[in-house]
Amino acid sequence: QVQVVESGGGLVQPGGSLRLSCAASGSILRILAVDWYRQAPGKQRELVAGIADSGSTNYADAVKGRFAISRDNAKNTVYLQMNSLSPEDTAVYYCNVNILLDASRGSNYWGRGTQVTVSS
Repeated sequence: QVQVVESGGGLVQPGGSLRLSCAASGSILRILAVDWYRQAPGKQRELVAGIADSGSTNYADAVKGRFAISRDNAKNTVYLQMNSLSPEDTAVYYCNVNILLDASRGSNYWGRGTQVTVSS
């Protein structure tokens, strides 16, 4: 069994910060590339940030300079540090994880999401 769980969401005032976590657990060897997505009410899910197995990162234009993605391979966890939050960042945040299950098999998993609400 493989589990992918996001955490760290909540209610924050404009200009505030949150750090989201995406943790993979279960029968896995390690995590590979991981992407964070978000989906606001009435909108399509969009890519926010990604981190490769190598550690290289990419960001959507809307979050560049404000969000930072990082990984802790020992914990099979990826983080999304979100600063200078605005109401436009309100959404459910999901992580999508590529996982190496064993030496010859990999698979892709979604978490269930964590709600981020930016409001005064």
